[in-house]
Parts: sequence; C-alpha cells; structure tokens
Amino acid sequence: MTLDDLKTQVAAGETDTVLVCMVDMQGRLMGKRFHAGHFVAGAWEETHCCNYLLATDIEMGTPDGYASTSWERGYGDYVMKPDLGTLRQVPWLDGTAMVMCDVLDHHTHEEVPHAPRSILKKQVNRLKNMGLEAMCATELEFFLFEKSFDQIRKEGFRDLEPISGYNEDYHILQTTKEEHVMRPIRNHLWNAGIPVENSKGEAETGQEELNIKYAPAMATAEYHSIAKNAVKEIAWQHGHAATFLPKWHHDKVGSSSHVHQSLWLDGQPAFYDKSDDLGMSALMKNYMAGLLKYAADYTYFMAPYVNSYKRFMKGTFAPTRIIWSVDNRTAGFRLCGEGTKAVRVECRIPGSDMNPYLAMAGMLAAGIAGIEEKLELQPPAKGDVYQGETGMIPGNLCSARDALNDSKMLRSAMGDEVVNHYVRAAEVEIEEFDRVVTDWEVARGFERA
Repeated sequence: MTLDDLKTQVAAGETDTVLVCMVDMQGRLMGKRFHAGHFVAGAWEETHCCNYLLATDIEMGTPDGYASTSWERGYGDYVMKPDLGTLRQVPWLDGTAMVMCDVLDHHTHEEVPHAPRSILKKQVNRLKNMGLEAMCATELEFFLFEKSFDQIRKEGFRDLEPISGYNEDYHILQTTKEEHVMRPIRNHLWNAGIPVENSKGEAETGQEELNIKYAPAMATAEYHSIAKNAVKEIAWQHGHAATFLPKWHHDKVGSSSHVHQSLWLDGQPAFYDKSDDLGMSALMKNYMAGLLKYAADYTYFMAPYVNSYKRFMKGTFAPTRIIWSVDNRTAGFRLCGEGTKAVRVECRIPGSDMNPYLAMAGMLAAGIAGIEEKLELQPPAKGDVYQGETGMIPGNLCSARDALNDSKMLRSAMGDEVVNHYVRAAEVEIEEFDRVVTDWEVARGFERA
C-alpha cells in the first residue's frame, strides 16, 4: 500500500502500529514498533538503530573482530531508511503495517555495504547495467512441533515431537490436520501482498513447504524474509513452534530452501532458446557454468551455521556434489522447465537457515562471472549423482569459511569489506561451537573414555 493509504487507515483508526524493519545478517527482521500516527507524521523518512545489529551472532552477542563496529568504536548508530515501496499490512497482527528499510551510514547516508539488502541490491544493479533482470523464487521448508516455543525452551529442547507421526510428503489427510496453522499462513501472507502459490507436506514427520511465486530478486528476498517471520509468529499464535533449523535430528530429513533463478531481457526469458535441445540459451549456459565453478565460494551464504552441513547427506534429497542434471533431485543444480520458456536453474544447496539476500547475491555474482568469463557448461550428469568424481560441496563450516575468504570472484563482486565481514561471522560461529561440550560427547565418553 502507499503512504497515503496508510494515512487514511490511521485517520480511520484501522491501523495503529507500524513495524519498521531491517534484515540482519541472519536474515531476521529487526527494528521498532512505531505508533502509526507518529510514523505518518514524519518518522516515515528515517529512524535509527544501533550498528551492532549487523555485527552480532545468532544469540545477539557482540563478538570482537569486526572492522565495522566494536566496543572500542563505541557502537554508534545506523540510519534505517524506510523503502515505502515495501509498505504493507500485516494481517496476522491487529492494526499493524510493516515497512522494510535500507541501512545507511549515520554520517554519510550511504548504504552500509555489508547490510544484506545492500549486498543483493549491488548484484541486481550489476545485472541491470547489463540490461538483465534476475527473477527468482525460494521454497521455504520448516518443521511444525506439537508444543510451543516457550514449552520447548523450558524443557531444554528435549523430547521434541513433530506435529505429525509419519512422512507427510504431498499427504492430504495429514496436512488437513495441520490446516489450523497452514491455512492462516497462506491467507495472511496473501492478504499482505505476498503471492503465495501453495503449501504442502514435505518428506518427513511434521515437515512443511511453502511456495511463493517467481518475482524479481529483491522482491523474492523480501517475500522470503517476511514469510519466514510470519510462519513463526502464526505458529506461536496457535500454540505451536516452527523451526527452520536445517537438521533438528540426525535421524530426520533436513530442511532446505531451494532457489529457482533465471535472467530476463526486455520482459522476455533470456535463458530460453527454442533451437537448443533443452531450450537453454548460450547466456544460460554461461550463467550456470559460473554457478558451478564458484559454488564453493558462496556456499557460506547458503549454509551459514555448523548445523547447516549436517543436512548434506546422500539419499536424503540434499545434495553433496557440485554438479548439474536435468530434472534430477540428487544434483546440486537441477534444470527445470527444459524445452520451455520456463526453463530455469534450481539450486538445491541452500538450507532453510539461509539469509535469502546473501544466498541470492552469491548466486547472481557467480552467474555474472560465468557470463563475463564466457564459461563453457559441461554436459549434464545422469542417474544417481551422489556417486561420481565431481567436486564436493564444502562439508563443514570451516571449509566454507576458507572458500569464502579465498574467493577472488566474490571479493571483486562484493568488495573486501563485505567478504571479510562474513568471514568473521563464520569464524564466530565456529569459535562458539568449538568451546561447547555437547550431549553427544558426554554420553559417548562419560564412562568409556
């Protein structure tokens, strides 16, 4: 909706709260709740936040080692600049609207380069300068649990019970039992202007999938971030917990967030060539070759935590190899819509914990490199591509951190400041994990070590 629409609603007493949000490094919505009257009177121009919001770990701790901010530098302010084109109603919260913000330097009013929205915007603009537009869609997978967030936390995250007792992939009967949560998720998001296509049961007990319509990359990242937040809030409203942890139990299938992508030129699909056997244009082949060549470089942006890498196991529909195939769910990159104008590439590497702004920015940067370098795409693999001799997706966060740090391509595309910032974020996660003694270690070695 427009600012004038909001003013009308505020005058009529229909809206009293505006969520002014930025996206943090973890992909979460952070910000303030404004009285709507104050927002329309002038706060729509800008507000401020502490600059530690883009230098924290997932626990909101303040680790050292970031060049952008620190205790020594005093943790100053950033400017949150509302993008009024993102203004929307939040139907699952009474009398509430929401707007997304760009994050600006307090002194220069330039965009903060390591802000997720800035990082994706830079790659989108690079494509725009080439006359191209990135179109994307993300699949959100998550688990619903019988108990609430508060109950689960107070019980120490033990004895977790999913909302269903069996694999519910495409299962209508079981998902009917979950409609008290999933129906309001679909309808509220639709009414918030987010073009939800469908939801379905996924291939595990209590696992769900939410699909949102193909859209320009910036809109897709926005839809994803808002939808992820909405899923948690609506599940909470109904007494349940929803988790986007990629691997909540070693015996359970993990949750992914596949990213579909293509480039468009003058409103037409630039990836399509009807004369090609698979319908792939030369541009698409260059782009996909870039995705493959640089997959390790941007894996951190698709799998940012220690737990992320527990998902990459053969025989689970989660990929392990850097390879592409035609309509094959064992590959890291799947060609979809072959032979049609809907031809596109699906990257199956990202987990449900990805920050969509960062993951798509990494993919676009790799695809652009493929175009600029005129990389040749190798023929597609066939059969079970868990087997073979191709390159492996980094198997742990340490390997992904090293690949990110060593990536000349990403340093050129994003800048040293951005790469160094997220290398430090990976290091913080590794350091935190390394200092913790896990239940597994105690049970395994308490008596027998």
